[in-house]
Amino acid sequence: MRRVVRQSKFRHVFGQAVKNDQCYDDIRVSRVTWDSSFCAVNPRFVAIIIEASGGGAFLVLPLHKTGRIDKSYPTVCGHTGPVLDIDWCPHNDQVIASGSEDCTVMVWQIPENGLTLSLTEPVVILEGHSKRVGIVAWHPTARNVLLSAGCDNAIIIWNVGTGEALINLDDMHSDMIYNVSWNRNGSLICTASKDKKVRVIDPRKQEIVAEKERAHEGARPMRAIFLADGNVFTTGFSRMSERQLALWNPKNMEEPIALHEMDTSNGVLLPFYDPDTSIIYLCGKGDSSIRYFEITDESPYVHYLNTFSSKEPQRGMGYMPKRGLDVNKCEIARFFKLHERKCEPIIMTVPRKSDLFQDDLYPDTAGPEAALEAEEWFEGRNADPILISLKHGYIPGKNRDLKVVKKNILDSKPTANKKCDLITAPKKTADAAGVQNEAKLDEILKEIKSIKDTICNQDERISKLEQQMAKIAA
Repeated sequence: MRRVVRQSKFRHVFGQAVKNDQCYDDIRVSRVTWDSSFCAVNPRFVAIIIEASGGGAFLVLPLHKTGRIDKSYPTVCGHTGPVLDIDWCPHNDQVIASGSEDCTVMVWQIPENGLTLSLTEPVVILEGHSKRVGIVAWHPTARNVLLSAGCDNAIIIWNVGTGEALINLDDMHSDMIYNVSWNRNGSLICTASKDKKVRVIDPRKQEIVAEKERAHEGARPMRAIFLADGNVFTTGFSRMSERQLALWNPKNMEEPIALHEMDTSNGVLLPFYDPDTSIIYLCGKGDSSIRYFEITDESPYVHYLNTFSSKEPQRGMGYMPKRGLDVNKCEIARFFKLHERKCEPIIMTVPRKSDLFQDDLYPDTAGPEAALEAEEWFEGRNADPILISLKHGYIPGKNRDLKVVKKNILDSKPTANKKCDLITAPKKTADAAGVQNEAKLDEILKEIKSIKDTICNQDERISKLEQQMAKIAA
């Protein structure tokens, strides 16, 4: 790939792995043969799919819980087959979805401070696929809209709030779906499939808007993601098994805007995209490097920036949303690299001399507030993400999950596989039950406090008596 010296504030971006004591150690990362990233991250938690006997499980660790993770650490373990993909909800940092070989999608609510006991009961089980579910992806701007794709070549879009499958695209793909990506406002999806086609689909109209046959000639898996400007970026293999990346305009898919050959490694390239800086990071499964490129409007459109290299190959990779980064250190990306037995954060930084907030590196970014309710999106409305400024850092809202919970199923746990409409009466009873439980909890906490106070008083009394005894004995 030719390297042209050009003006770019990201030319000197460099990656650095954190020190050993800031890694998450002794984790048995899943060995399942599936090309997902095995790791999902948000500003509170890192979730990692792990080896589990008798079913599927993943770990959910608070970000600060670094060091050696005990073998008895609680897991999320409700699936009866290996977990293949996980995705954090962009509008609620305590809600995560998982897809599994057991043909189900499960949505989980993680307690605010992390797990103290293993979680076996999901908030809702979404059943509709006839084969294993390898892809789960939340809608970027509508609350409680979740997409899943399975090896039955079907894409289902769910309203998690009611547990219903509202859109089923089961006749668009003739072969296995490698990946699915939402566009910026969630009005379109693009998919890469084993039939070598890249498709752009309008899910609500249930029609293919654009498609490209043989986007990459090679037989190995492709990936396709939407960029902020509506173009589609793909990675794949040439007929000679060289890894390629390409940029496409969905309005004219005949020829790519750009096509670059990279190397002859055989690991699938997982693309991670930052819409704020227009940088794409490519992490090859089994590679020991992360390459990054800047996408611009000028030829050659995809500009190579640099490569972060390390010694160990990566089994998977997690990518932190922009609001979870340290803006004071000019950190523009943070990856969570999975080794065989550990997870290692890697920090990408733009070198700057000043300690002031660099507003050119941090334009307003997508915040945690949903722009639409699920019903509005299914009715046909679109909305761009609601942006927030990172000038004073991102402070996660307190108990934001409760707001989301009250509007949907995520509190009033109905029977898992029934398609239940949210009728107002059950919701009220669930709320009443919640209030009763809180009152009981307060009572118990008060009692515990009074018992502890009593124990403290008795301890003081005992030590005084012991002192008196000691004096008499002396």
